[in-house]
Amino acid sequence: MSGGDNLDFEIRPNPAPVGDADRATLLANPGFGRIFTDHMVTIRYAEGKGWYEPRVEARAPIPMDPASAVLHYAQEIFEGLKAYTTPGGGVAMFRPDANAARFGQSAQRMAMPVLPQAMFLESLHQMIKIDKAWIPQSDEGSLYLRPFAYASEVFLGVRPAMEYLYLVIASPVGAYFSGGVKPVAVWVTPDYTRAAPGGTGAAKCGGNYAAGLSAQAEAFEHNCEQVVYLDAVERKYVDELGGMNVFFVLDDGSLATPPLTGTILPGITRDSVIKLAERAGRRVEERPVSFSEWRSGAASGRIREAFACGTAAVITPIGTVRSPEGEFTIADGGSGEVTMGLRQELVDIQRGRAADPFGWVHRVI
Repeated sequence: MSGGDNLDFEIRPNPAPVGDADRATLLANPGFGRIFTDHMVTIRYAEGKGWYEPRVEARAPIPMDPASAVLHYAQEIFEGLKAYTTPGGGVAMFRPDANAARFGQSAQRMAMPVLPQAMFLESLHQMIKIDKAWIPQSDEGSLYLRPFAYASEVFLGVRPAMEYLYLVIASPVGAYFSGGVKPVAVWVTPDYTRAAPGGTGAAKCGGNYAAGLSAQAEAFEHNCEQVVYLDAVERKYVDELGGMNVFFVLDDGSLATPPLTGTILPGITRDSVIKLAERAGRRVEERPVSFSEWRSGAASGRIREAFACGTAAVITPIGTVRSPEGEFTIADGGSGEVTMGLRQELVDIQRGRAADPFGWVHRVI
């Protein structure tokens, strides 16, 4: 099969899929990211040949040579998005075109070939169609889709690889919070930074997350669920959390969030929050917010709410902030009205329970 933008997927159904009864048992309490569907998508790439051999096949271990370039130089990128059941029995994704675009931007930053957006979207369609029985039917359930690509060339030289493998796997997930949405405590790390100007902060690559594991462990040691990074230059301005963007709700009802200067991930949930807030008449400033402004604003009442946002948890209120200088709470430490209102509005659009004024919902079935 030749390379190109419009490849036909070869379908190789899993000869031994999980049985209906066993699948139902797994879906009763799927958790997050611990069980997987019957199939996966694979597409190969070779320099001079392009993308080729797109397949839907049984999910299985990937044969890998010990000299595969990704194991040594970490050329790897990924995305995360969800498929939802909609009223009436359909299935839809939320803004997959934005994930496709960001996947391409990450590839460019990591010196990897760009998968055509149409091929990216079709790979998701193929996964959802063949494994739609794995989508949980609970109110908070969804099918988490994980597209990723890595350098598969067997070569130890330090240069961009000439061969790559793109895959999609899927994991049925339940509510991210087992006890409902609750305010989290966050730790402002004094020792670690996430990314510097000119680095890979805006790319969704595994190395960014690996580099943050020590900081996340530091947060756990201080009884915090997430870590907050400050900028790498002045160690003064809030960048983002370990895996989520951050917003501040001010006393005049406006929102502030750190700007996209290349050091933080351009979150799709972040962009959605900005558009929803502006549509509701709220002013949104994308500007630097210092940690001292956050602390003093919480004390004076200028900053009334703070929340983190990302695909997995959607919107998470921040109640307590800890650092080596002590701790403080935002307002009464609870879930703010603006935060929870935005969350409900976004979830209702995602699940087809509310009007979709931006055309974000992408129907699959």
